[in-house]
Amino acid sequence: MDAEKLYLISEVEGYSPQIGRLLSMMNYARCTTLETVRDLTISQLDYLHDSDSNSIGALLFHIAAVEYAYRTWTFEERDLNYDERQFWEPGMKLGDSGRERIKNNDLTYYLSLLNEVRTKTLEYFSNKEDSWLDIEKPFNNKPSNNYFRWFHVFEDELNHRGQIRLIIKKLRNA
Repeated sequence: MDAEKLYLISEVEGYSPQIGRLLSMMNYARCTTLETVRDLTISQLDYLHDSDSNSIGALLFHIAAVEYAYRTWTFEERDLNYDERQFWEPGMKLGDSGRERIKNNDLTYYLSLLNEVRTKTLEYFSNKEDSWLDIEKPFNNKPSNNYFRWFHVFEDELNHRGQIRLIIKKLRNA
């Protein structure tokens, strides 16, 4: 990510124009997420405000899981296979499963996961033209297109980044 261009929604070299603009928005969302979690410890990543809460680590895992799933659905046009579901489902569903299975990882683990998923996503986007964004498929039984689906990926990340900021604030006040 070019920090100088972080606040410009513009074309990105190596990508068609509209895909580049979409990636500009995704890059900004990711940069702000990474800045929010910088230097967190394992205990901070695993902190649960109450028995129904998700940890920061689980939310980071969720962000990676959502991008992985949408990449599989939109680029590969398939559902997750058994092995993928076994790994990603606790992050997709969160709740009890996430609390039980997503913990005791350091920040490097989550950052690596986010980076691996994003690197592959960028690879897939580099092979598409803007017209791919307009391909329509139902989403929650409503008409949608790939543009919306990928907007939803980073919109979901921004939502959870807000939750992460709230958890950090509660941690500091605890």
